[in-house]
Amino acid sequence: MAERPLPRPIAARAYVEYLVRPERDQEELRRILAPHRECAAYALGQLQPGLFERSDWWLARGARGQALLLHSRGGLGSAFFSLGDVDALEALLQLHPGPRHTFLTCQLHHLETVLRHYQLSNRAGMSRMLVDRETFRPVEGEVRRLGGRDVHQINQLYRTDGTPAFYTAENIADAVYYGAYDGKRLVAVAGTHVASPIEGIAVAGNVFVHPLYRGQGLGALVTGAVTRHLLSSCREAVLTVDPHNVAAVRAYQRLGYREVGRLIEGAAVRRDLGLVAFLRRRLAALRGRRYGAELIRMPA
Repeated sequence: MAERPLPRPIAARAYVEYLVRPERDQEELRRILAPHRECAAYALGQLQPGLFERSDWWLARGARGQALLLHSRGGLGSAFFSLGDVDALEALLQLHPGPRHTFLTCQLHHLETVLRHYQLSNRAGMSRMLVDRETFRPVEGEVRRLGGRDVHQINQLYRTDGTPAFYTAENIADAVYYGAYDGKRLVAVAGTHVASPIEGIAVAGNVFVHPLYRGQGLGALVTGAVTRHLLSSCREAVLTVDPHNVAAVRAYQRLGYREVGRLIEGAAVRRDLGLVAFLRRRLAALRGRRYGAELIRMPA
């Protein structure tokens, strides 16, 4: 697809201009995401039918590079993903900061930029781990595939440590969840954030073990069951873990997961109500009319 020319740089300017456009070309998005496949696994999953229609993709290009921003609206709520140069990301966030509440994933060097726009629940780098069909080592034990009928027990388990949990039966039925039981009591659970056989990658997560049952290998057991299921249709599976949680890291390593990078991940709340961004978009649209895009000027 032919690109329109960027605004002509002028040395005397005290600002840098970025063109911002919505990006709906899936092949172009794959091209951008592919070199960062492990970090961008969730974003790749949003390219599949049923999810792509609920996602907004924005691309900024300028003299100091480019950035990609994704705002998605999946079954578990809103999610944010960013990739690219920090100045271009700042341009995107000034125009399209996204919903008030979201779950944010970004590269480590984006932290300072996103903090200008969001309050984050976690500012520490998280470990992104990956396993594939060749390296996966299953753990044997008794588990059960969970469905929508199990949602009450699942929410009850997640709330054990005081964290709110409001999964619906549809959330569970549309994903892959496995649980371990002590009699009729659900004591460990693991699930998925997204799985895309088309892209060949899936994101496991939502692993939780009841505090009274920790240290017995149940986290590895249920995560292994989910991973086995995912690798039946995807080449790779990834998950995110706090690198300081040594027990969890070792449990995943036992399954064949290995660290492939660090990223920022956690709940986020936008700092403003969006009025300023609305006004900026109006101005950027006027400035960018000749380019068929929004044009925003950033301090040099």
